[in-house]
Amino acid sequence: MIGIIDYGRGNLRSVEKALWKLGYPAKVLESPAELMAVKGIILPGVGAFADAMAALEEKGWIQPLIHYAHSGMPFLGICLGMQVLFEVGEEHGEHKGLGLLPGRVVRFPAGRKIPHMGWNTLHQEKPCRLLEGIPDEAYFYFVHSYYVASEEQEILAGMSDYGVPFPALVGRDNVWGAQFHPEKSSPWGLKLLENFGKWVNEDATVSSHRS
Repeated sequence: MIGIIDYGRGNLRSVEKALWKLGYPAKVLESPAELMAVKGIILPGVGAFADAMAALEEKGWIQPLIHYAHSGMPFLGICLGMQVLFEVGEEHGEHKGLGLLPGRVVRFPAGRKIPHMGWNTLHQEKPCRLLEGIPDEAYFYFVHSYYVASEEQEILAGMSDYGVPFPALVGRDNVWGAQFHPEKSSPWGLKLLENFGKWVNEDATVSSHRS
């Protein structure tokens, strides 16, 4: 079972429906106590960085999410859910993120229409399990005004460009994030969610064999 975190800032049902369509049972989680019942989680998000972190704190999600990330189980952030994985966000002042990945979330420079909205290509920087079966320069759907700035090349799996190059798919170990909306990026977005579902199932099978 894949858990989808409900903290009042995400497009939950479309992610849930996409996973069920792919054959991967998913459940919207309204309480951190429900984390124990799932083998992988998705953290969606729309809106402002500061508001997302405030909502996560208010609903008691911050420490349970950090603990879950450290457990080694698959963790995927989507759009704003990817951005809050990082250390700091600069939207409406400087705000602390979850600190699971190194970097800052900064505003696109002047000269481009904001938000960056619509289809854009993803240039694959390195192989990763989430991109299996997806061609280089495949199109995905984006909606965002801020992007991640990070000097850690090891976490950059896919890049896009909107006046400046920006990370579109990031991660290391079990913690990953997509700046685009895979649930709105058919067919390649669905393929990425399928790859995540396979990963969760593989990890669940390995865990059951070990127990």
